[in-house]
Amino acid sequence: MGSGRTTARRHYRLFRQLAMVVIAAATFAVCASSQVRTPRMQTRAVIQTRLKSFSITDGEREKRIRNWFAGAGCDGKHLSEQALSPELLPNVICVLPGNTQEVIVVGAHTDHVDSGDGVVDNWTGTVLLPALLYSLSAQPRHHTFVFVAFSGEEKGLVGSRYYVDHLSIGERAQIEAMVNFDSLGLGPTKVWASHADKMLLAALMKTASTVKLPISAMNVEEVGATADSESFARYDIPRITLHSVTQETWSILHSPSDKLDAIRIGDYYDSYKLVARYLVYLDDTLSAVKPRPVDTAR
Repeated sequence: MGSGRTTARRHYRLFRQLAMVVIAAATFAVCASSQVRTPRMQTRAVIQTRLKSFSITDGEREKRIRNWFAGAGCDGKHLSEQALSPELLPNVICVLPGNTQEVIVVGAHTDHVDSGDGVVDNWTGTVLLPALLYSLSAQPRHHTFVFVAFSGEEKGLVGSRYYVDHLSIGERAQIEAMVNFDSLGLGPTKVWASHADKMLLAALMKTASTVKLPISAMNVEEVGATADSESFARYDIPRITLHSVTQETWSILHSPSDKLDAIRIGDYYDSYKLVARYLVYLDDTLSAVKPRPVDTAR
């Protein structure tokens, strides 16, 4: 995420976004089931140990994520690297097959800036990818889940742009949602509501209400930030980004304060629990929602 300034109209915009979510939630509920299946969960101790195992080198981060994918059952057939350029590390991709070719992409970036240790931005997001693979692989799935550890986010969303640009029109049309994580653990879970698909946002709010975990809106474009989900928005693919940044904690990112002790492990584990339930809920309900039009190459 980048840096920038807030606007005086922030509170009005948040109110307007949440009002739109209420309307979308009513529409979504017609197609959605009333229960959220309980996925298998990694223990808090495992999540905390992995969070503490961060490296200050992006190459080591990618190796650990690849190893954790493999350890969660992503074998050689479904685990791959996507080369970007000689200057950048590859994207790491794990495919968890479902009963159909309908796809939910789950992503987070592995790279970090030189200032600080990059634990918040974005080791917190990356660590969740193999944990969510573990959670979702224990039950049958309608969707195929594609977990992508993106490279080059801090250089301008390079890895996520490359990934989606190099899909065929047909492959992009199969993606029903892109769920992105960036900078979690500074506090309770937040969502970039103004740049989220309204149905995905309504599903998130319903999930949080059902499992009684906190969620609120914080629109990061108002502080000049962006995220890998925006690469998918260019093709009208429904997307949503979850984070934990507030006006008070924004200054931690891209600074020497981005260290392990900035993480509130209870809030971080709550984010994991919420996201795991959310992805299960999307798997159960997205196919009941009217599909979007097929996009065109851009």
